[in-house]
Amino acid sequence: MNDEETNEDALIRMALPVENYTIKNQDSPEPQRNTGFSGQLLTAFPAFKNLNFRRYFPGQVVSMIGTWIQMVAQGWLVLEITSSAFDVGLVAAASTLPTLFLSLLGGVIVDRYHKRSILLLTQSAAMILAFILGIFAMTGTVTLWIIFVLSFLLGCVNALNVPALQAFLSEIVERDHLASAIAMNSAIYNVSRVIGPAIAGFLISATGTGVAFLVNGVSFFAVILSLLSMKGLSKPVSSKIAVHPLLAIRDGLKYSWEHPLIRTIVFFIAVISIFAWSYVTMLPIIAKHTFGMGASGLGYLYGVSGLGSVVGTLLVSIYSRIIDRLVFIAGGTILFSIALIGFTFTTVVPVAFFFLFLSGFGLVAAVSTLSATIQSTVDDRFRGRVMSLYMMVFMGFMPIGNIEIGYLSEHFGTGIAIRIGCFITILASLVLVYSSRSVRKAYHQYKEH
Repeated sequence: MNDEETNEDALIRMALPVENYTIKNQDSPEPQRNTGFSGQLLTAFPAFKNLNFRRYFPGQVVSMIGTWIQMVAQGWLVLEITSSAFDVGLVAAASTLPTLFLSLLGGVIVDRYHKRSILLLTQSAAMILAFILGIFAMTGTVTLWIIFVLSFLLGCVNALNVPALQAFLSEIVERDHLASAIAMNSAIYNVSRVIGPAIAGFLISATGTGVAFLVNGVSFFAVILSLLSMKGLSKPVSSKIAVHPLLAIRDGLKYSWEHPLIRTIVFFIAVISIFAWSYVTMLPIIAKHTFGMGASGLGYLYGVSGLGSVVGTLLVSIYSRIIDRLVFIAGGTILFSIALIGFTFTTVVPVAFFFLFLSGFGLVAAVSTLSATIQSTVDDRFRGRVMSLYMMVFMGFMPIGNIEIGYLSEHFGTGIAIRIGCFITILASLVLVYSSRSVRKAYHQYKEH
């Protein structure tokens, strides 16, 4: 597409094709044109045209449902032990803090070794940690420090697992289907937010938190089997990096900083990570103190937010090639912020569900679009390192947001803490819209250089 065909204010037009993109999925030939229902589904969700993605999808769904079961059960367990909003935020921070320090090294490993082998290792490690936490909870010997240490170890695993998973998508789908695959991967996360918390609420009420952790451990078998079933995977573009890992990290950071679009996305995702996403850790507090809900009610809050997120990711998958991505990014975050502010002012449960649905819709539509944009822009030689930087900021900055919102909630109230984050997110979105034209100009200069 030439410059005359572009919209000056559209962020999507900055995400131009990378000429040296060479990864192809040898095991996923384009199916024959089908005008029936299945053909319409493949047109709407083209990632499913790839055989390996069809194998990946169900295993990841089961595993993510288990992950959300554990997240809800862990937050509820901490609240039962300490009755402290700050402790809930602190434990949530422990699970993401390692990402801040280890993700860049994880990106070098992802660029150097086969991504499926890395994922098999990380999924197995996470499964073992879930079983250990389940055993402690079942035997009644669990303490806050045990939860904190196991959460920290899981964060170390995720520092390698998350960039590997993001980069792995480019090996199991064709390039033209990458935006759809990223949106559907986000949909997996958010479908799990609907199903997992509901199951968690039932399990906690019926059997206690220990069984919930064990169920999560069992769920990892699904994703491990799906990874083992894949065939015809492409080899990494550069399976060996000759330079020292620290130099490789430096090169990845230099590339990201000099790339105007990637630099802008990283800054914006930092704002979302600190000031927007942290509201999730306060849902146990809101459920218990604002609405008088138990564990099952908490599951409903997570589920409604997740349902909105599913709708958002489906729309991104269907319309990402039609609607400018700036609409999804800036519009989604503004919608999220306004809806979440409304949520903090209501004590009527149906109204709260409506606002949570809208907030989930807006936030995840924006985040999945940001991820798709950066994936479609990055040079394959730096894919693992750039995605590790992206996930380091996204997940590694969450502890800052979790601690910040926990502190403000403890001293000024949860509603005020959430509203402060929403106002900052709206401001960042307006700055993004205002600067989109200058970012695009800088990107073209970068390409010419």
